[in-house]
Amino acid sequence: MTDLEVAPQEVRSAPDPAAATIEILEPRDVPLGGPRAMSVRRTLPQRRRSLIGAWCFLDHYGPDDVAASGGMEVPGHPHTGLQTVTWLFEGEVEHRDTLGTLRVIRPGDVNLMTAGAGIAHSEYSTPGTTRLHGAQLWIALPDAERDGARAFENYAAPQVLLGEARMRVFLGELAGERSPVATWTPVLGVELLLPAGAALELPVDPLFEHGVLVDEGTITVDGTSATPGQLLYRGPVDAPLRISAAEDARLLLIGGVPLGEPIVMWWNFVARSHEEIVEQRDRWQAQRAAAAAGVGRSGPYGDFPDVWEHVLPAPELPTVRLKPRDSPDRDRGGPR
Repeated sequence: MTDLEVAPQEVRSAPDPAAATIEILEPRDVPLGGPRAMSVRRTLPQRRRSLIGAWCFLDHYGPDDVAASGGMEVPGHPHTGLQTVTWLFEGEVEHRDTLGTLRVIRPGDVNLMTAGAGIAHSEYSTPGTTRLHGAQLWIALPDAERDGARAFENYAAPQVLLGEARMRVFLGELAGERSPVATWTPVLGVELLLPAGAALELPVDPLFEHGVLVDEGTITVDGTSATPGQLLYRGPVDAPLRISAAEDARLLLIGGVPLGEPIVMWWNFVARSHEEIVEQRDRWQAQRAAAAAGVGRSGPYGDFPDVWEHVLPAPELPTVRLKPRDSPDRDRGGPR
């Protein structure tokens, strides 16, 4: 998915290990373009916190009636310096990218696309989709790996019982379940379904920061309650993660080792400086212009598929230099 805000916000952060208190991060509504503008609820990045581990972006959407919202219609658009993670609860999305990948994503499948130095993809809900519901997340690549090769993986995560709960581990490892999908920094991605009255003590990695996104139901994490749409954050601590459900609940649990290095994120690009963002934008605009003029469809973002009649233009850069921002734990940084 792309960030279709007219004035995308620049983020720079360098997270420090945080205290083990629970923070509640509230979502903000962002229209995903088009005349009917399917809306997403964005909890990362934001003013209070820019990253959880290396997770730097989280959009949560649906359940949407596609007849009313128009569904997902995101033409070709670029990414750099990150991995995109698509996870669906309902509906189907067709993913197409400049590696030549064409894949229909279904609930229970994780799509992980590695941008490296540059990739482009499109995302459209399928004609048979009547309700669309899911999440789109990004993982910032560490500096040593961010200019690497493009890649794509799809994995159908098995659902297993964990006490009274049902669990799918789609990235990383938890409670004896492990995903084979490759990431460049230690991360965790899990879907949890808890029946009303259920309680879990999850043996999470004490070096990880964790986030719990509430999709359905009312839950409690380490004694702090949350409702649908909210994201709860806990810093690294040597203690199990305790989750209980007052009613049937569905959650996404994410986590990872704090990235420990600064990033600058603007539009769909993750970089390390203002100059890199400018260069990445210029390269995208040049490849887009060449394709529109019929000069060529190949370039630094890969080979545009022939079916792409239109690709998204990059927004205008701000008139001032993208300023670095320090750790949100130190200066309450993040998007402003």
